This record gives sequence, C-alpha cells and structure tokens, in this order.
Amino acid sequence: MSSLLKLSIVIPVYNEQRWIAEVVRRVLAAECARCPREIIIVDDCSTDGTSSVLRELAERIPEIKLYRQERNQGKGAALRLGFREATGDIILVQDADLEYDPEDYGVLLQPILKGNADVVFGSRFLGGPHRVLYFWHSVGNMVLTTFSNALTNLNLTDMETGYKAFRAEVIKQIDLQQDRFGFEPEVTAKVAKLGARVYEVPISYAGRTYAEGKKIGWKDGVKALFCILKYGIG
Repeated sequence: MSSLLKLSIVIPVYNEQRWIAEVVRRVLAAECARCPREIIIVDDCSTDGTSSVLRELAERIPEIKLYRQERNQGKGAALRLGFREATGDIILVQDADLEYDPEDYGVLLQPILKGNADVVFGSRFLGGPHRVLYFWHSVGNMVLTTFSNALTNLNLTDMETGYKAFRAEVIKQIDLQQDRFGFEPEVTAKVAKLGARVYEVPISYAGRTYAEGKKIGWKDGVKALFCILKYGIG
C-alpha cells in the first residue's frame, strides 16, 4: 500500500470476548495492514467481558483507538461513530468475529489502490473458500441481493457482505441512518445513488453457527427488505 495513504480499519464489537483478541491479532498480522493505519474499535456496550479485553488491547497496541457506546445501539450505529472518528484515506469494515479473514485485505483494497474504485464489496459467492452452513441463509441473501440490485441497478452477488471498503471522502459524505444490520442495504443504495465506482472481489468466509455466536436472524432479513425499499425508492 502506498505510504501516502492511510488505512482506517473500523471494528464494531458487541459481546465478542471469545474472538476479539484473535481478530485484532489477525488484523495486525495482515500483510496489507502493515502501512500507516489505525484500528478504530467501537464497543457497542458489551456485557460479557469484551470491554475489559478491549481496554487491555488498547493499552498495549498504539494503533487502536477505542470508543464505547453508552447503550447498545447496533452495528450501524457503531459504524457511524467509527466512520466519524476515522482519519484514514481508505476506510475498511472488519467484523469482530472470525467469519472474515484479514488476509483478504490485499484483494479487497486493490481496486481502490489502483484508482479504479470508490467502494469495494467482498463477495462470499465469487469462488473463494467458504464454510458450508445454512442453505436458507444463502437463499435469503440471494433474494435480498437481487431485490437490492433491481432498485440500485447494480449487479452485486453479495450485498449483505460484512467486508466493505470505501474511499474515505465517499463514505463520509453519506448520511447513514440505520442502527442495526440495515446498514448493508442502506449504504449500498446510497453508494449507488452517488454514482460511486463499485467493484466486487472474491473473499473467503468462515461462517459461524448460532451456537458459536452468530447474531443476525430472520427479523434482520425482514428489516433489510424494508431498507431496500426505503432507500432504493426514496
């Protein structure tokens, strides 16, 4: 990565005591993250011991900037705070579990670094290795992505992906409103309306089961449909 560019990695966290230290270790070890960078972690009012782990990490890792929400508000709200505080030229969203691998940073950032893209989606359905899990989740994702594409006129394969990277000047001009997982369809619709150059690249995916802490559920799928309509038509 060019020495002239700074990378901001924004990590929203809620009750990830089991995983967060390993996520941070992998972020620091990622080859493409060895550059001017900051790791912005937003603790969304965790209650399981995550907060103490984060404080310890922030004390010994200078790249970490730690923020805490006073009440649990959701992924979208945590990301809004993280985006506001980011000072990098490129902003990348990293979930706080082990479903997405920071080793994919290189392929995720390449279209932006080459000057071809303003926004990059990391797709779990373009051929990268992935853990085999829930059939109906994949069907739901396909339905949501297709519906979103119909209203945005994009041809994404994975609108709901947790791996998204943005040129900072693009994401910072978007007025984001959704507090929870509605962030994904909202930001997709608003990026499309801006006329931003969107790329999609293959990434690996090690999905979690609900027993392992997966949080998104069918109610979030219904909310996503609402958001696709609200921001796609509005």
